[in-house]
Amino acid sequence: MKKIVALVTLAVLVFSCADKKQGNMLVQGKIKGLKKGTLYLQKMNDTVLVSIDSVKLLGDDTFLLSDNVKDPVMYYLTFDGNTTEKRIMFFGEEGTITINDKIEEFGYAPEVTGSKNQDVIKEFKKIDSRFKNQRLDFIKQDFEARAAKDDNKIKQLEEDYKRMMRKRFLFTTQFAKNNGDSEAAPYIALTELFDANIKLLDTINNSLTAKVKASDYGKRLQKFIDEVKVKEIK
Repeated sequence: MKKIVALVTLAVLVFSCADKKQGNMLVQGKIKGLKKGTLYLQKMNDTVLVSIDSVKLLGDDTFLLSDNVKDPVMYYLTFDGNTTEKRIMFFGEEGTITINDKIEEFGYAPEVTGSKNQDVIKEFKKIDSRFKNQRLDFIKQDFEARAAKDDNKIKQLEEDYKRMMRKRFLFTTQFAKNNGDSEAAPYIALTELFDANIKLLDTINNSLTAKVKASDYGKRLQKFIDEVKVKEIK
């Protein structure tokens, strides 16, 4: 009787897997140490995070998820739907993307391969990390200067910080411009330069290829620039 139940269960699982339609993007990989739980493939729909696909893992730490991708956009791989503490952000696009990570450090430093846009984001973050480290150093020095009530030091730090931020804006603009054939370029502009001079955003927008301009993030960047210009006129 137990054998019959087991065979029926196996048949149902096989049928379910075979019946499941795969999209043009496959997300596969391994979360080392994850023996029980659910992985969700999610993305933003307007301003709402929605689940596209999910898989329950019982005794196996490998997974396969999929979606039909129209335009490359940012996706989230979450564990049991937790999007605030444990998540992996990656640029989804057509093809096979492989993600490997460890459950103990889920989302901290995942290995993501197979996405050209993700490679661009990775390169940007690697260089941009230097600016973030400088920012943390400025915060530390500013705290110490204010504790010591050193007004001259505080003023100097403020000027140095502004110069550093201008340098970061220019670097980010040039980086996005150099990658105008990647959907990562308008994404970087929208997430890293939303408070920058509109001229920098225009520079990036004008460097985008026709294909990228017509993409989801390309259209969003154009809309954002148009809205900023309208506000400046008023």
